[in-house]
Amino acid sequence: MGKNIRTMVDHWLIKLLMCSVFILNAQLAHGGKYVNLTFLECAVPKGAVCLDGSPPAYALDEGFGDGANSWVLFIEGGGWCASKSGCLERSKSAIGSTYLKSKSTFFKGLLDNNQTFNPDFYNWNRVYITYCDGASFMADIEEVDPETNVTYRGARIFDAIMDDLLAKGMKNADNAILSGGSAGGLATTLNCDKFRGLLPNACRVKCIADSGTFLHGKHLVGTKYRENYFAKVVETHELAKRLPTKCTSKMDPNLCLFPENFIRDIQTPLFVVEAGYEKFQTEDLMLPVLGGKEQWNSCITNLTLCNSTQLHYMKEFRAAFVKTLRKVIDKSSSRGLFVHSCYRHGHIDLRDGWACSTKVANKTIGKAVADWYFDRSPFHAIDHQHKLPQNCTLPEDELVKKCLSSINVCELH
Repeated sequence: MGKNIRTMVDHWLIKLLMCSVFILNAQLAHGGKYVNLTFLECAVPKGAVCLDGSPPAYALDEGFGDGANSWVLFIEGGGWCASKSGCLERSKSAIGSTYLKSKSTFFKGLLDNNQTFNPDFYNWNRVYITYCDGASFMADIEEVDPETNVTYRGARIFDAIMDDLLAKGMKNADNAILSGGSAGGLATTLNCDKFRGLLPNACRVKCIADSGTFLHGKHLVGTKYRENYFAKVVETHELAKRLPTKCTSKMDPNLCLFPENFIRDIQTPLFVVEAGYEKFQTEDLMLPVLGGKEQWNSCITNLTLCNSTQLHYMKEFRAAFVKTLRKVIDKSSSRGLFVHSCYRHGHIDLRDGWACSTKVANKTIGKAVADWYFDRSPFHAIDHQHKLPQNCTLPEDELVKKCLSSINVCELH
């Protein structure tokens, strides 16, 4: 009897020690990790430069152990510039010039090096690609604008960074992921098949587009506004001949920046992460024709203050968005879809959008993506439980505590 009690106590103490180590490791990573940028000065003579002529940049945290030959790339977002004057102004900011960027960037979410919060990819080669061209890495105009001295060469930036990463070992990758958020999510879908073509010997190459499925919404309020805006992006960056040809051959090229018009032609496996009540698309691509952000300020800063008319438009957006996503993201194993009801934009490069995200079909975004990527189980789920937009933001301390409790490692049995 005494021996059994001692065994039980030993077991309990081991579990307590494991829990303490687990929490300590989590706390050590609580602040995340800064990774220094690499500036590709060698790309400048090739014309692969940002809007202001500065060199492209990325941050690489090298993989180790069984992740040494696996790579995950994340493309930064930041909207677009839709006019010469807009691109000139952008060139004077950190999303148009690497000279103005911080010399390091913070790795969390999909790029986290902590096994607790990123168990499937923590020891991979993890890359953050900075965004400085204003056209989702698609433009390639030879001449520098003589009036503004702005350069439009995002496609060359993408190629230069890929070449550098291939030379640093990505050419030997067994597994690889191209991902991105917002304008970087759009860049991911536009470059997904191209990325796959760079790694012909890799076992598994897939893409993750986060908050990058910008809706055309043919019958949704603001259609003309969205069409005109993206048409200006296409015109400013001369993208008509650089967008997916299967799309441009059958419709106005100005409509071929909307993923719903080309996403079905992507051959590489693709996972799409979206908020049904998409914050950026609501505020920047729909509200301009509904009175603007000022008239909606109380609603979009505190969802409980939204009136019935505002909620009507938000629910209309969600209905159109979900209908489109269902139409263009099929339920084959090569496609994944995660749609929740939080009012937000951007997920997978943040802890609360990855390991600690809101759940759909009882899975976080990180778990759903990883299971799909490794072919453990398909995932194609849309939250229908919530009929109104949700505020899912928590303070960091509260978020980590909630996240750790949901992982259940510290349960003492």
